[in-house]
Parts: sequence; structure tokens; C-alpha cells
Amino acid sequence: MLIQPILFVVLIVGGTALISWPLGRYMTWAMDPEGAASGRPNAFTRLFRSIGGSVSARPQDWKHYMVSILAFNVVMFVVTFSILALQQYLPLNPDGKEALEGSLIFNTAASFTSNTNLQHYSGEVSLSYLSQLAGLMWLQFVSAATGIAALAALARGLAGRKLGNFFVDVQRASFLVLLPVAFIVAILLVVGGMPMTFNGAAVATTLEGVQQTIARGPVAAFVSIKQLGTNGGGFFGPNSAHPLENPSFWTNVVETVSIILVPMACVWMFGRIVGRMRHATVIFGVMLALVLLRVAGGIWFESAPTQAFADLPIEQTTGNLEGKELRFGASAGPLWSVLTTSTSNGSVNAMHDSLNPLAGMMPMIGMWLNEDFGGVGVGMINMFLYIVVGVFIAGMMIGRTPEYLGWRVEAREVKFAILALLAHGLFILGGTAVFAATPWGADVLNNVGPHGFSEILYEFSSASANNGSGFEGLGDNTVPWNVATGIVMLLARFIPIILPLAIVGSLSAKRRSAESSGTLSVEGGTFATMLAATILVVGALTFFPAATLGPIAEHFIYMN
Repeated sequence: MLIQPILFVVLIVGGTALISWPLGRYMTWAMDPEGAASGRPNAFTRLFRSIGGSVSARPQDWKHYMVSILAFNVVMFVVTFSILALQQYLPLNPDGKEALEGSLIFNTAASFTSNTNLQHYSGEVSLSYLSQLAGLMWLQFVSAATGIAALAALARGLAGRKLGNFFVDVQRASFLVLLPVAFIVAILLVVGGMPMTFNGAAVATTLEGVQQTIARGPVAAFVSIKQLGTNGGGFFGPNSAHPLENPSFWTNVVETVSIILVPMACVWMFGRIVGRMRHATVIFGVMLALVLLRVAGGIWFESAPTQAFADLPIEQTTGNLEGKELRFGASAGPLWSVLTTSTSNGSVNAMHDSLNPLAGMMPMIGMWLNEDFGGVGVGMINMFLYIVVGVFIAGMMIGRTPEYLGWRVEAREVKFAILALLAHGLFILGGTAVFAATPWGADVLNNVGPHGFSEILYEFSSASANNGSGFEGLGDNTVPWNVATGIVMLLARFIPIILPLAIVGSLSAKRRSAESSGTLSVEGGTFATMLAATILVVGALTFFPAATLGPIAEHFIYMN
């Protein structure tokens, strides 16, 4: 019984890890073509500088880089908000879609600007083709490119070099990394049977003589960048559980690989830019180990029959099949659920609300820790926060000044790192507490007790981790939910980018020293153990009490 899930996990995770190595090398060339050399910029750099004009002509320090990120994202938000608000007057609307409600427009624009893609609407019902492509799909490229650019800048700073220019970096990430890889994946999806058309909905007559309207559109182009950019926003409401958004077992494999491919490659890109590939290997190993633990837990806990079928006269011998697409196999759902929340992807190919309680906790843990490969670029940035804390603790334990890559880590850097980590917990636990205690949350639940609490907890975990998936038993398309999660998504997107850049700026102001025999090596097992322990202790202290009120309590009530 265990052979098939093990082989499937090895195929997906192991195969993607192998592919990520050459992609990481390519991304290094694309994002850091000059490296440490002081020669002339290459042709692409000169082209992107000419497109960007005066704002891209010179390198930026961390403050100017941060301001550029924020200004660019404000423009992204305004443009998308305008397209969604005016879609009924704009072209590429063959089915006559009307404008969304105001708070839903805000939530959707905030969601896609922040690379979250939390969807309180159903795409094929609510949005025109122009809104899907020029609004949301465009953001799926540039929001993902923002994360890659920020990571490249952080890595250059840690290497003792200038951070670069954001407007050049975001073009590199968009045109040299995401666009060509998305084109390849889109071709594979079209070959696999995914629609790619600008025609309106198809009308079909069933064998019973009933007319059926079937939504369609430029799905393959949308889905490819949705997966590769750790965006996750579905063209259709059911996301990748929809037969036109994920037609077959093989398209499911392509989409699953795409979830973690670029986040894995970002680790190798980071290692190459800082010139410490053994260090990158240790980080990759810690991330991979934590992911595989959750994958094993998800598949194991989901192998138990669901209590929803307990009183029905059916034989349950293959585990919990409620909410699963049987054409993908029983293990594809829990594997996807862990990978999509180990990154900030958030797409789904099964109903997470139907997972067994502890299987449903595995995706939540991924969003709580928020560092296992994570979103493109920002996953490695989040890991950098844990590295700063871990190095500081280790240094204090051995009685030496903490150092990371030759930079002295002192109170200022640790305060920034702790602030970013605490903000993540505050957004999740604070939002959950408010909505669990008020009609804003209680009145829109379809479940009571621990599972209802888990639905609220999951929604704020998803918003704060910029993930976008959900326990969709929750009626979340209300003004309080739209506004609250919209604000959380924006804050949780930019605080973990701004503060690490501030840390690099603070480190760069110091004199870099050579590592000595007394310095904690960041390339061995001791560092890996310390890093993993830091991640698990911080996560457990922050989120274990909430877990006991939700999935753990539900497990002991219903699964024993």
C-alpha cells in the first residue's frame, strides 16, 4: 500500500530537486550576470536600463531599493483595482461580466499584488478575460518577479556588493526567468488537454436534452504562471481540481512540479550569488527534510477513513477519498496540499476542508513556519530571518560574537528578524481571535466546534503566509473578511521583505571580517541542526496553543 505513495513523492519532489539545480544556475546568470566582476554590463542589462530610464541607471542602497519596491507595487495595485472596477466597460468580456463588489475588488487587488491570490470569488463566474489576463495574470508575473528581485538584492548585499537596481532586477526576473519557463509549462499543459482560447463559454446539450454552459478561456497561459510564480490563483473556482484546469494525471504532475521548482532554484541562486554553495546545500537540506516530514504526515493521516462516511454502507479501504479527484490518485491530494503550503502557492487539487484533522494541520504548519522553500524569492528571505536568529542564539551559547558569512550579527539585526517573525504570528493569531469571538467569523461558518475554528485559523494563516488556499467551508466573501484579509496580505507581504533588506543594510555598514576557527560554520551538521531547531521552537511556541483548539482537538473528538 505504501509503495505507490512513496514512488509518487520521489518522482515529484526528487525529480523537481534535480531540475532545480540547472535552473538555479540559469537564474544566477539571469539575475546576477556581472557577478562580482566590475566590467561592462551585458546586453540584457543595458536593454533593461534603457527601458527603465533614469530610475534604473544606477545602483540603489537598501532604502532606495525598498522605496522602489513599494512604489512599483502601489502602481500594480492601482492598475489592477481599476481594471477590476471597470471590467464591464472594457474589451475581452464576451460573457458580459459585471464589476465586483467594492470590498471584493480591494481584496482581490491586494491578494494578487501581494502574490497571495486568495480568492473570495469564482474566476469563471466573476471576471472577464481582460481582468484575468491584463489584471491578474500580469500580477502573477510581476509580483513573483518582485520576490526574486528582492532575494537577488539581499544575496548581493550579503556578498559584500551593491544591491543593484530594483527596476532592472524586476525586468530580469520577469523576462529572463518567469516568462520563458512559463511558456514551456504552458505548452506542456496545452498538449495535456488544457484549454487556450479567447472564445466565450461553450453551450453543450447533454444526452438528456438539457443545455449546459461550460466556461472556458485562456486557461493554460494563466495556470502556468499561477504555478511557477507561487501565485496559486485559479482560473476556475475549484482551482486545479477543475477538469479544465487540470485535465489529467500528467498535467497534475506538471503542475505539482511547477509549484516547488522555482522556490527550490532560488536557494541555489542564493548560494551562487553569495559564493557559498555548501551553505546553500545545508539550507536546501533543512528545507527538504521539513517538507518531507509534513508530506509523510499528510499522507499517513489521510490514510485513515473519513468520519464523514462512517455511517454509510460503503467500504473504506483506501483512506479518506472525500474531496479528492480520484483520477489523480489517493496520495496526490495530501502531497499537493503540503507542497502548495510549503511554498506560498496556495493552489489546490483537492478540498482541504475535507482532509482528516491532522492531515489538514500539515498545510497549516507549512504556512505557520513559512520558510520551507516558500514563495519565489521570499521563501529564502524568510529562511534568512531564521538564520539570523539561529546564528545569534548559537553565538551566545558558545560565548562568541555571532557571525554570518563574515558579518557580525548584533542586537539591531536580531530585533529586525524577531519583529518580522512576530508580525507573522500576530497577523494569524490576532485575526483568528477577533473573528472567532465576533459574528464576523461565527456567522459565516458552515461547521461548529474545532473544525469551525480551524476554518478561521486557516484563512488568516493563508493570508499572512501569502498563500491563498483555504478551508472553503468558510463563507468568506463578506466585507469584514475582505477588508481584514486584504490588509493582512499587504502587511505580511512587505514587512518580511523590508526588514531583511534593513538587516542587510545594517550589516553592510560594518566591516566584514574573515571567518576563524572559532566561528560557527554555516556549512555543517551543527548549523543545520541549530537552524532546524530554531524553526521548530519558534513555530511551536507561537502556534501550538492554536493548533490544540483546532485540528488537534478535532482529531481526538472524531478520529478515536
